[in-house]
Amino acid sequence: MKTTQTLTAAAIAAALSLPFAGAALADTTPAIDKNDTVMLAANTMDDAGDAASDTWITTKVKSTLLAEDATPGMDIEVETKDGVVSLSGTVATEAEKEAAVAKAKGIKGVREVSADGLKTAE
Repeated sequence: MKTTQTLTAAAIAAALSLPFAGAALADTTPAIDKNDTVMLAANTMDDAGDAASDTWITTKVKSTLLAEDATPGMDIEVETKDGVVSLSGTVATEAEKEAAVAKAKGIKGVREVSADGLKTAE
């Protein structure tokens, strides 16, 4: 009975240590270049951060345009790429167009606003 318990305990200890074995061996494995691994992770995080930032900017611009009475937010499409906001659609007046551009420029993270696609009905 005692031998069975000892073997069971040894098997459990071995199974529990397997996840840690990979980490311990990774430090001494010559095939892994830590600098490349770190750079890959950093580049991926930058790309993910940029996408999240662009999405956040688009959402913030759109919600600001919808909340303001001076701009017809439902008629304006907003796209963001690398911090550059592109506005498109049709607004009633030049004043609405200028207000939309001003609101977009006021959002944190916006580097530039392009309103080439935003037309006036006048």
